[in-house]
Amino acid sequence: MARPDGRTPLQLRPVTIECGVVPHAEGSCLITQGRTKVLVTASAEQKIPAFLRETGEGWITAEYGMLPRATHERTAREAAKGKQAGRTLEIQRLIGRALRGVVDRSCFPESTVTLDCDVLVADAGTRCASVTGGWVALALALARLKKDGNLRGRPLREAAAGISVGVVRGEVLLDLDYAEDSTADVDLNVVGTSGGRFVEVQGTAEREPFDEKQLRQMLAIARRGLRRLWAAQRRALAGRVPEEWIPG
Repeated sequence: MARPDGRTPLQLRPVTIECGVVPHAEGSCLITQGRTKVLVTASAEQKIPAFLRETGEGWITAEYGMLPRATHERTAREAAKGKQAGRTLEIQRLIGRALRGVVDRSCFPESTVTLDCDVLVADAGTRCASVTGGWVALALALARLKKDGNLRGRPLREAAAGISVGVVRGEVLLDLDYAEDSTADVDLNVVGTSGGRFVEVQGTAEREPFDEKQLRQMLAIARRGLRRLWAAQRRALAGRVPEEWIPG
């Protein structure tokens, strides 16, 4: 099957992660995956939510949004509407869960790290790119906490990244772009850790239901893509955070 950009079925879109693009933030990166671009900033503050007081744990949370012209037509800002859409809330909760799941929060018991994920260009896979870039920005913010003496121990247990897989015209494809995502029979978003575990497996039969055999095939292909994304994360962070923090 010929893909719109000429990739093979199991080929990832080109991925780049540029660190330190927002100098005022404790951590930041611009992740580009094909035409999708997401700017992620990590802000560390010396405060925690009330429900975490006396627990000895810090907090990680996320916010997600798309710029008005991230898509082909202008989308009104959610702030102008006075409320966030259900999709926005779902995605930012996913990002927060993914990052909290791979971090030892007892290493920064008095701090909250907020990840702001702003989609500059949307060509599918924005939630997955936000998780992948979010982990990099978080690592950079934690390195800043360490430098400032506000961190103890090794906070990063595993890496986390997200990838999409889908069934388009009967064929399983890795890392769908918008043209493929919008016509897919099945759309599966997978957030996984470098230790081989899953944070979320979010699959939907848009047209034709899928069976267990197809699900296993899609998960195996997703793992291949995740391994490449973890490698991209390692390259981006090399020399920027303690080497032992970056899973091999």
